[in-house]
Amino acid sequence: MDGTNIALTLFLLYWMAVIVLERKGILKKYNISTYGPVLMIRTTRGLKLLDKLAIPKKAWRVYADIGIRLMFIGMIAMFLVIILSDIAMIASIGDNSMPQPGKFNEARNIFLIPGVNEFIPLTWGIIALVVTLIVHEFSHAILCRVEDIRVKSMGILLAVVPIGGFAEPDEEELFGKREEEEYNEADDPYGDRRLGIVIDDNEEKKVVSKVVKNDEKIASRKQRARILAAGVMANFVVALLAFSLLFGPVLGSLSPLGDTMIVGVQEESPAYAAGLRENMVITQIDDTPISNVNEMLEYLDGLETGTQVTVHAASDREISSYEAEVLDTDIEPSGILIQSIVDDSPASAAGLEAGMTILYIDEIPIRSYTDFRNVMNNSEPGQEVTVELGTDDAEGTTKYNVTLAEHPDIENKGFLGVVTSVDGQIKTSLGITVGEFPATAYLDLFKSIPQMLTGVTGWIILLGLPIIGFAGEGFPGFSGTLAQFYEPVGWAAPFGIGVFWLANALLWIGWLNFYVGLFNCLPAVPLDGGHVFRDYMNAFLFRITGNEEKAEHISALIAATFAMLILLSFLFMIFGPYIVHGF
Repeated sequence: MDGTNIALTLFLLYWMAVIVLERKGILKKYNISTYGPVLMIRTTRGLKLLDKLAIPKKAWRVYADIGIRLMFIGMIAMFLVIILSDIAMIASIGDNSMPQPGKFNEARNIFLIPGVNEFIPLTWGIIALVVTLIVHEFSHAILCRVEDIRVKSMGILLAVVPIGGFAEPDEEELFGKREEEEYNEADDPYGDRRLGIVIDDNEEKKVVSKVVKNDEKIASRKQRARILAAGVMANFVVALLAFSLLFGPVLGSLSPLGDTMIVGVQEESPAYAAGLRENMVITQIDDTPISNVNEMLEYLDGLETGTQVTVHAASDREISSYEAEVLDTDIEPSGILIQSIVDDSPASAAGLEAGMTILYIDEIPIRSYTDFRNVMNNSEPGQEVTVELGTDDAEGTTKYNVTLAEHPDIENKGFLGVVTSVDGQIKTSLGITVGEFPATAYLDLFKSIPQMLTGVTGWIILLGLPIIGFAGEGFPGFSGTLAQFYEPVGWAAPFGIGVFWLANALLWIGWLNFYVGLFNCLPAVPLDGGHVFRDYMNAFLFRITGNEEKAEHISALIAATFAMLILLSFLFMIFGPYIVHGF
């Protein structure tokens, strides 16, 4: 049984338990409501604390007023993103460039639920989600008390794991929501409570919609907007704090150990006998620091077979020394893979094809991308080179004579016209195979994200970081193999691996708060942004029409249209590729 079936089985067992407990009245006894498999767990604890926290009312109102402005900015930005995505997908249908269905289109990955969304790690995702829900709903509750709106309860929504949170304000006071109640005319001879619309009528009773008594309070549009915007504002503030700590002192405390990792060791080699193993990061050989694969290869090229060397390698950020021996200095280069050929380029004219591996250029071995880059940097336009290539489906190699063109972006530099990629495994004369990860460049790029936020690109990277990453591979955080390339320094050195835990927690807390805040800005009821959008649209239309009932009707219609459009857009994003390419 695979993981998906196990998860589904456990969820069904949980749902059955919920049904049994609901029917026996056990959940109601503890003030727990059910909506299918979702539990709504309420509590009145902490309500007195809200009154104390709400005391600096002026400061909270300023805070919420800023939130209203940010909500409208987020509302416009998110709606534009959705519209532009729809336009791009429709255009891709017209020019037959719609991408194949993939994990980005799966419905499970639309929802930001740890354990459901495959991009969000379970542990860090749950921590981030709990923080996100608490600050969002707690801010709603505090602003309710600032504006003298009663909070009936607070709690969480649970479906095996927390999937939401809530502060339950008095909806009559917040929205002026009508609640049906039995009305006995004999109990109200002066008609003070008959403020609603008669729904049913019989000889003794009338069921009416209670709006509000004469002494009850209903929040004004401004008060309601403050309360609704407070949750979004809280998410943005927490995201700002988390990202400030992450991109500041936390990332500043990480230092790359090196870029060269062992990905394989021959079991009969002296290196294996000495203790060298996979996933170790090589930092030094003898007295020579090794920061990348090419530096390691260049050092080993100057040694003869049988030479003893001391390899310094880190495992779990602990550097140890290992004795190894140069076994064979005559190793065929592993080469670099041609991913694609540029149209109308020298490579295309010579007959090179995607899938081939470049092994030599003018008899210079190409063992890594650095070798290829160095050869091309020293080439000139019009220069004729001999490219020796290998293929997976043929024995031996094939040589091609290619006349280089001028590079389209760099003057006086040769241009071959291939898009290349290393296969990640380079054999060495020590009996070990190594791979290269640009740890230093990756960390520098990560640190540069705040400076990139002055443009659209930075925001796209920040929004898509855990899912897309820098090169489409996603960034789950500093864990697993990736964490092997870095060590904590400075203030973080005494904390060891705890710094990586802190970095991961800050990454996901910041990202999830930022994403949830933006999502709640969307002008779609029941999201916070939807309620605010409808309220302000109602006020705008009332100024134009002067008719309150007409303004309310039109604003509700517009809000419903926006909500439906947004829902259809999400469905289009999920099912569009399947409609074009098949399920």
